[in-house]
Formats: sequence, structure tokens, C-alpha cells
Amino acid sequence: MASGPRIVAELGRPETPDETATRKAESSRIYRSSQTFRNLIAALIATLAIVFVVTAMVPRGNITAPEKIDVAAQAQRVASGYGSTPIVPKVPSSWHVNAAAMSGDEIPTWTITYLPGSQGFLNVAQGFGADSAWVARLLHNAPSTGTVAIDGIDWTRYVISDPQQAGNISYALGTTAGKDRVLIYGATDPTSAATAAKALTDQIRALREGAS
Repeated sequence: MASGPRIVAELGRPETPDETATRKAESSRIYRSSQTFRNLIAALIATLAIVFVVTAMVPRGNITAPEKIDVAAQAQRVASGYGSTPIVPKVPSSWHVNAAAMSGDEIPTWTITYLPGSQGFLNVAQGFGADSAWVARLLHNAPSTGTVAIDGIDWTRYVISDPQQAGNISYALGTTAGKDRVLIYGATDPTSAATAAKALTDQIRALREGAS
């Protein structure tokens, strides 16, 4: 016995051809949407699996800390090579030494770079046989702003209002040490510079006495 058109419970009557076509199209859309979602989940799982495998293949190991710079040992090598006495300030142990080396052609310069805190830097430089032009070059011709006595040593002071125009140098102290000149400078403050200056008092006096 042949059956008539399917009666849809929601409608209480058989579907029209347009309603049947619409229902089938919606069913197809829902099916395709579910397939797309499944594909996205599968792709995500595959990506995570690849990341896990690559991560597992990366060798593990401890990061080697940079070798601590022995300033005194470096200074001894400089002394033997240049016939001069390089200064080695006894700064606070919390100050990190970032570099200690010779540079310069016309005026050999022994420079120690410190990081006194979380920000800024401080250079302690000694120009062997240097003159005032050496100071001007390192400070980008910044003018002096007077003098200050630190531990019995007179230092020329430089307070630089525009550090960007002076190689990020905001403060400096300079003095003579026998035939040499000593410059403390950097992106630093007067307190840190004075600490470095005090740490050089005995050595500066010794260099002055040796040249007299």
C-alpha cells in the first residue's frame, strides 16, 4: 500500500517541495559545519603533536653564565704591554664589571666599564699621556661645571643637561694623575661617580708622586 507524503509533526501537514528542499539544505549545512569543526580540532591536535616532538628534540642544558672579568689580571697585562701603571678602583662588590680593556691609537686608554645598578653605566678611563683634548673627545666637548673635592683630590665636574648629544653621558669627573688623565663618566649620578673617585685616591696620589 503506497504511503502519502510525510507529515511533519511541527507543521501538522505534509511538507511542500520548497520546505523539503530548505530542510535538506539546512541539514547539509549543519553536516558541513560539523565536519569543518572536526577538521579544525584534528589540525590543532596535529599541530600540538608537532610542537611537542620538536620541543622534546631540543637539547636541554644550563645556560652558561658569562665569565667574570678579572680587572686586576687585565691591568697586569696592560702594565707589561704599555709600561704604565693602570688604575684599578676598589668599587663595591655589587658593581658588575662589563668590560676592561685598552683602546685608542694616538692616546692609549685603559677603560673599565661598570654597571653600578639596574640602570646606567659608569666608565673609569685612564688616558696614558693624555691632554685636555682627550677629555673633550670622550665627553663630546661638554663644558665643565666647576670643581669638586673628593677625598682630598680636586676633580673637574661635568653635569651634562642633554645626554643624547653627549653619547648618553650625563655626569663626569676628571683629574690628572701624573702624566696621565683619569675620567669617570657615563649615564650615572654624582654619588656613583664619587664612589669610584674615592676608590682611586691612593692610586692617583701615587701616580702624581711618581711623576714629580
